[in-house]
Amino acid sequence: MGFFMKIKFLLPILLLCSFFAHLVQTNWGQTSITLKRLDTENNQYLYYDLYKPANATSTSKAPLIAVIPGFQRSKEALSNVAIELSRRGHVVALIDPYAQGLSSSSSSTLAATTQGYGMFHLVDHYYDNDTVDYIDKNLIAATGHSMGGNAAVRGGDLFGQRSQRNNEKSRLHSIFISGYVLTLRDEILKNVRSNIGVSYALYDEGAFRNELSNWDAANMEIAPESLRVVNSIYDQNEQISKVELGRYYGESEDRSIRVVFNEKLLHPFQPYNREAMANQLSYFDNVMGSPIALDPNNQTWQWKEFFTLINLIISFLLIIPITKALLNLNFFSGLKKTVPDKLPKQTLEGKKIFWFTFLLSATIACVTFIPLVDTAKILFPEASSRQLTWFFPQRMNNSVMLWAVLNGVVGLIIFFVSYQFFGKKHNVEMSSWGVNIEFNELLKTFVLGIIIFLIYFSILYSIYYVFHIDYRFWFIGVRIFQPEMLLVLLMYFPFFLIFFMSNSLRVNGAMRFEGQPEVYSRLVAGLANSFGLILIIMIQYVTYFMTGEVYWTTNWLSVNLLFGIVPIMFVLPIFNRIFFQMTGRIYLGPIVTCLIFIMILSTNTVVYLPL
Repeated sequence: MGFFMKIKFLLPILLLCSFFAHLVQTNWGQTSITLKRLDTENNQYLYYDLYKPANATSTSKAPLIAVIPGFQRSKEALSNVAIELSRRGHVVALIDPYAQGLSSSSSSTLAATTQGYGMFHLVDHYYDNDTVDYIDKNLIAATGHSMGGNAAVRGGDLFGQRSQRNNEKSRLHSIFISGYVLTLRDEILKNVRSNIGVSYALYDEGAFRNELSNWDAANMEIAPESLRVVNSIYDQNEQISKVELGRYYGESEDRSIRVVFNEKLLHPFQPYNREAMANQLSYFDNVMGSPIALDPNNQTWQWKEFFTLINLIISFLLIIPITKALLNLNFFSGLKKTVPDKLPKQTLEGKKIFWFTFLLSATIACVTFIPLVDTAKILFPEASSRQLTWFFPQRMNNSVMLWAVLNGVVGLIIFFVSYQFFGKKHNVEMSSWGVNIEFNELLKTFVLGIIIFLIYFSILYSIYYVFHIDYRFWFIGVRIFQPEMLLVLLMYFPFFLIFFMSNSLRVNGAMRFEGQPEVYSRLVAGLANSFGLILIIMIQYVTYFMTGEVYWTTNWLSVNLLFGIVPIMFVLPIFNRIFFQMTGRIYLGPIVTCLIFIMILSTNTVVYLPL
């Protein structure tokens, strides 16, 4: 199949899956979704998706529920929650938290605690807005996962205190806290004048921070945090000593409902679980009376995830025929060179050297990641302390960048040392590496890489404009971005390119052997590039399931970040090999993949750009 035929084949699939994902997200056209901007304070602004079901009218007002993603998450990461709540007749405001997604940074270094990631202003906006006549102002709620859960309970505290001062009901009728219990303290709970639901993963990796230790810390039947939630509505002589999970304590009339759930899940996967979703839906059914009655287990969000996963895969596959089509243009056709001969067939000694360097590289990648997380805190103090800065403003991305630079350089050293002491003596020719290139060809290669990047994201923007859909699966996603992110990309690109270029040289200059199947070669290359990070995850979770506490505690969120990075690291060498086979040179692959993958990484993390 020619490259034009492949484009004609893949692009309709992308459009069709986007259409079906759109249908699921809009409940087959019964819910309208609008991207909105709310200007708040101190030059800050909040972007959010407003899900408005058809039942919400001026004569049939509907509850409003603000959905707040957690740290490192944009609004699309919790679109599943918005889908299910809007299917049940609730109006949903799905927000991009401050410093994440399309929203601005915050003037506060504790945006979730002091501003609810923007939710506080959102609630006030709709409560005080007389032009929005389809919302029942007595039924406004907030729900969030992880740090978004902290924002929700902080909202309960803020609006509870305000209601006591003004002798009125709290503007927040109910709150639901998922994956976060650190704020469930007496001095906070005593002020809350809202119904409270709590959902916490029994295997939450962050439970070591809770009051109890090891596995007891996440057991919500006996955890002090969950006991305080329930006992906050009782007098001293009525206090309970063990929480009955799933039981609704209190009364809805005075907003004293308290319920606790404890699903058998890990922290990052809690929002994407049928049981956890059903528990949250049943909570809002009970405390607010959902306008449309549906069984909590009647869920369709998984289909949206399925279609956007296909989008994610197809979008990457599309890069290949698009590149081939561009290489056929006269201007770029000179970049197509003969693919160099493969390396001689591996001898037994050669295999030993290869697997030794494989394990050595993986070990170095494993042991350097966490120290470089700590190093990033020293080298980039502004971003690490959530202060606004143009100097490498991505707190979590900075450590990944340092890791990439170090391991890119180490990889080059290992490559050249193994060549000098072994490859050169066993008929390995430098011409097989595909490194020879003229300066004007290198410039054209960069131009081609930029064009491919622009085409890739132009397709995404077009799909988002028409369908309000991007490419993703759970928290791994390719999303649209604000123009300022292009400056961020330019800032990080040169440093990440060291790693990407190093990978391309090693994949194409040391992993192509005569007699070795290409599929096997690509699989080994993918594992070689990702195995060190996989080892970190294995150490973290094997230790956790053996002891009840993760191996790395201080930087446990950095380890969680690897769930989204490892797939990229596995796929990267495969693309570098494909681009090498197109051009016979190692350069186009790392330029294209670095531009696209680093923008993906950058748009799925916090960024503290000046207001």
